[in-house]
Order: sequence, then C-alpha cells, then structure tokens
Amino acid sequence: MISPLLDAQAILSEGLRYVPLDASVLLPGQKGDPDKAFAEARMVGARRFDIDVFSDPESAYPHTVPGVARFCALMGALGLTEDTPILFYDQRGSAGACRGWWLARLFGHRDVRILDGGLKAWREVGGAVESGPVHEPVPALYRARLEYGLLAGAGDVLAALSDDHRIVLDARSAPRFAAEVPEPRPGVRGGHMPGALNLDWTGLLDAEGFFLKPDVLRTRFAPVAGRKVIASCGSGLTAATLLAGLEIAGLPSGAMFDGSWAEWGSDPQAPIVTGKV
Repeated sequence: MISPLLDAQAILSEGLRYVPLDASVLLPGQKGDPDKAFAEARMVGARRFDIDVFSDPESAYPHTVPGVARFCALMGALGLTEDTPILFYDQRGSAGACRGWWLARLFGHRDVRILDGGLKAWREVGGAVESGPVHEPVPALYRARLEYGLLAGAGDVLAALSDDHRIVLDARSAPRFAAEVPEPRPGVRGGHMPGALNLDWTGLLDAEGFFLKPDVLRTRFAPVAGRKVIASCGSGLTAATLLAGLEIAGLPSGAMFDGSWAEWGSDPQAPIVTGKV
C-alpha cells in the first residue's frame, strides 16, 4: 500500500510533479479567511479547492458529498482531469487536505496525495510560494468513477453497531464524544453512537501538525484491529484524517459516514449514549 503522504523535503528534492490544491477550511471555533490567506501565500501553481464549494448545496448537513456532475464540473474548472497528479495541502492542520484527498479518492482519482505538515512545512524547507491573483487554468474534462465502498450512510452505521466485524470510530474530541460539552451546531444532540469508539483526530498528529510515524499510528488504531472502520466526526471533515491515518499506518482503510454527527445527532430516532467509553 502506498502512503497518501508526501514529505515536503522529498518533493523539493525530486521536483513537484503534482498540481497543488489548497483545501484549507475553518473548523468550528477557528477564525480566519482561507481565501484571503490563499491569495497572500500559496504553493507556486496552486489552485483553491474550497471544501464548502465541493459539497452538496442542497444537503441539510454541512460538507456532504456533491453529486457526480457537480464534482466533475468543479474539477474540470480547475483544469484537472481524472489522471492529473494532485497534492492536497492546508495552510494549517490537515483537516481540509485529508477531506480533499478522501473526496478525490471517492470519485475515483488515483494519483492523489497529502502534503505532510501543509504549507508551513513547505515554506520551512524553502519551497517556493507565490501571491496575488491566480491565473485561471484552462478548463478540462473530468470523468469520475465513484468508489461506493468508501462511503457509508446512516443505515450502514446502524447495522455496524451490532456487527462484530465493523466498528464506528469517532474523530471528535473526548468531551464532545461523551456529551460533556455542547455540540457547536444548533439543534444537534450530544453523545455518540452505542458501541462507537473515540479517537480524537488530533491524536494522529504531532505538535507541529505532522502525522505520527506509522508504527505509532498502528498503536493508536490497535483498538479497532481486524475490524472494518466507519469513520465519523462532526461533519465529515476530520473523519478523513482517521482514514488517511489508517493508510499511513499500513492498515486497511475504511469508509466515511458522510453526514457524521451533524446528521446522527439531528435525528430524534437515532440511538445515542453519553459518557466515556
């Protein structure tokens, strides 16, 4: 299995053959303007992959997967085909880059990687950046091949809760998982699915925002060893970090519950428990 990660120094040494895509996104409680930051400093040749734009505008929940036609049109507008090598990065953290990586994989993109440490790592090794207006790319034809096995719905999650071969892994913080703090989105109950396990996505990264080494990641994922993972989080963003972490660790990847807790916690019929596991 090829790791989804690329090291900034290795890219600089070998030459950048990937089209960089800035997928920076704000998580609940974060402040800033990713579009403004992109205009001020980006990898040379980078294009803006706005997670909110690459979502279903008709969905009741945030960040859900767009339709095939929408995804293909947006990728084509960025001048990308399904065969273009692409490299996702964040201005800070990894949530947007991992979501972009997973989304591209879902639509059948093969040559897609994540820049470990994001733009900060790139600049630290002397990688070139640019600023100002972006030159509009020449539109291209993008054709998707949807990989249905990477996506899970609420019905799949419900079935997994009573299946010894599957496990729901929740990327939210421990206090949110236990309902010790309120959810950041109005109308969403606190707690977690019965039988779900908690692995805060930030526990896969070091203090500088780099992924931990594969052997350390394998210890983090030890509680789910041998079981098919369905990753969940607040709205489908940080769960992608868990899925990337599995592959970096050399473990079988899993599926994403795209609606995540925004969907589950909004459903009055969905079973919920509170407290620590």
